Amino acid sequence: MEQVGEKVKTRSNPGMWKFFVFSAIGAFMFFVPVTFNEKSSIMLDHIVTFIQTYAGGALPYYALLVILAGSIYPFVSGTWKKSTVNMVFSFFKVIGLVVGIMLVFNVGPAWLFEPSMGPFLLNKLVIPVGLLVPIGAVFLALLVSYGLLEFIGVLLQPIMRPVWKTPGRSAIDAVASFVGSYSLGLLITNRVYKEGKYTAKEAAIIATGFSTVSATFMVVVAKTLDLMSMWNTYFWVTLVVTFIVTAITVHIWPLRSFKDEYYEGSTPQPEVKPDGKRIVTAWNEAMDTVSKAPTFAQNILTNVRDGLMMAMAILPSILSIGLLGLVLAEFTPVFDWLGYIFYPFTWALQLPEPMLVAKASALGIAEMFLPALLVVESALVVKFVIAVVSVSSIIFFSAVVPCIVSTEIPISIPQLIIIWLQRVILTLIIVTPIAYLIL
Repeated sequence: MEQVGEKVKTRSNPGMWKFFVFSAIGAFMFFVPVTFNEKSSIMLDHIVTFIQTYAGGALPYYALLVILAGSIYPFVSGTWKKSTVNMVFSFFKVIGLVVGIMLVFNVGPAWLFEPSMGPFLLNKLVIPVGLLVPIGAVFLALLVSYGLLEFIGVLLQPIMRPVWKTPGRSAIDAVASFVGSYSLGLLITNRVYKEGKYTAKEAAIIATGFSTVSATFMVVVAKTLDLMSMWNTYFWVTLVVTFIVTAITVHIWPLRSFKDEYYEGSTPQPEVKPDGKRIVTAWNEAMDTVSKAPTFAQNILTNVRDGLMMAMAILPSILSIGLLGLVLAEFTPVFDWLGYIFYPFTWALQLPEPMLVAKASALGIAEMFLPALLVVESALVVKFVIAVVSVSSIIFFSAVVPCIVSTEIPISIPQLIIIWLQRVILTLIIVTPIAYLIL
């Protein structure tokens, strides 16, 4: 123990200030409300609002450039032909580019320019997401790259296995997804699974239970539904509800039926309990991360690049799959039919406008932002419930499904749809009483 103590002391001197300073700056930008111009919100939101206010005219063209890059990238990189799913989604991205050109240059059918259609998608989702994801990536770099995730991961090891049936190291995936992104979480999960550190069952639980959208996307939902004044309440309730729902779904088919088998060809590396005091192990893990961290400039550049890549992947999908979802919701009964699955629950929970809530919940399977658009004029309790459901349900076709299918994790699209249904129903049941209690 003395050696461990000495190790902590000698290794903490050169760079551990980064653990405290950078992690604190990242946490401040995402979680501390600040009042500016009589509006209380987090700093990240204030920055994006400032840019939208003073650079509004140029933003549609910036968004169109990102959409253009995102629609041609799969064909330049060759990823479009990796699988049938990739081909379909690459095709949808091209459609997103066409829709973007029509909206920015004001050409196309009249229904596209209805305020609740194209203009709403462009101004309320595409532009804010196109700004929030790359700018948020700068501060996420500070939050996730200097040992805080690893420190939390070691401390959470004792509860991960009993509650979520996953190793303690999966706590890092869970937190990385919530404060980083689902793509970051899935990237970590797939890599660790192929290394033999997760079984197929553990990887499936983590991919469908923890890899939700990040805080930056939650900001967009909260802004759309005018919930930024209660941002911290919304964030923490969503985090807790999401993890409670995951703790339940691991005991239900199909997740419980997955086999505890390691990736073919990998060397199984089951997790071992840390020696000595857990806090010391957590500190050592944090120090390892700080010692291996790239320079500040490299870290910021890498994360901004990743943020832009994510924005390139998402924006075309919002304008294609998102628009398709809105058209189906507006002009066809498809989501009304799907909403009847959830209507018995929304009615029994005595939510205002139960059919609207059910329809909004169903709409999330297409794109996680769409449910918020449907309830923007509804009661506060409805907006809060749908804001949580849109995140906690995790699985949606415009981004998460193709990401999961492109990994080595052995989970099918029908299984993903069943898990989505389970998650929506459980979230409605859990969050509604909480919403009535706190609002």
